[in-house]
Amino acid sequence: MIFITPWVLRLLIANLVVFGLQYLRPVITNEFAFLPALIIAKPWTVITYMFLHGDAYHILFNMLGLFFFGPRMEMHLGSKRFLGLYFVSGFVAALMSFMNPFAPIIGASGAVYGVFLGFAYFWPKDKIYIWGVLPVEARWMVVGLTALSLFGGFSGGGNIAHFAHLGGFLGGFVYLRILDKTSRAARFQKQIQSFAHQASDMQRWEKIERERLHVVNREEFDRIMTKIKTVGADGLTSEERMFMNRFSENT
Repeated sequence: MIFITPWVLRLLIANLVVFGLQYLRPVITNEFAFLPALIIAKPWTVITYMFLHGDAYHILFNMLGLFFFGPRMEMHLGSKRFLGLYFVSGFVAALMSFMNPFAPIIGASGAVYGVFLGFAYFWPKDKIYIWGVLPVEARWMVVGLTALSLFGGFSGGGNIAHFAHLGGFLGGFVYLRILDKTSRAARFQKQIQSFAHQASDMQRWEKIERERLHVVNREEFDRIMTKIKTVGADGLTSEERMFMNRFSENT
């Protein structure tokens, strides 16, 4: 069973609403499509082009991809990072279209391809059923789509922005790698800070003059020091830390 997450639902609605407006006001397509050669004159089209589509088949393919793969990605990454993946992929897709600067592009394909890539990045061996029948692992689906886009891009086949699709994959991959390294760096930095804090605490506690403590406090001091040697300073309770800090302040 597929659950629709908040931003996947909003993106689906936004794309469908804009597609309806395109039908009512065809001029919208020309005004908000992305033409690489006009990026300085119309910088907003780097975003707006993602919500435009050429026909029913075009929007159907993209929205089905978003519907099936988007919710799991949003639940895994969180809404903010999911949106980051979506729009960064779409943005890099637009940049890749500079391979043909005078050809306008429309569609959420680049952004959705980034979501495809994210799915294969986290669940590479999950099977995807093409046309509901042919099972293909997610990683091989991405490889296949990449090969098709490369072939189509360099052969000039069809009225499809093949390089934009490749840009979606590239943007998604780079974004996820940055997230991965950033989260690892953050965890490492937190560990370093924790170790430094523990080392600072130990330096203060080791200066406590045991013999000057009351016999009751001395027993508690010995017990806590033994615990530190066994589980480390990080394993102390807040009460034990307060006890040690109270006596270290007098040293």
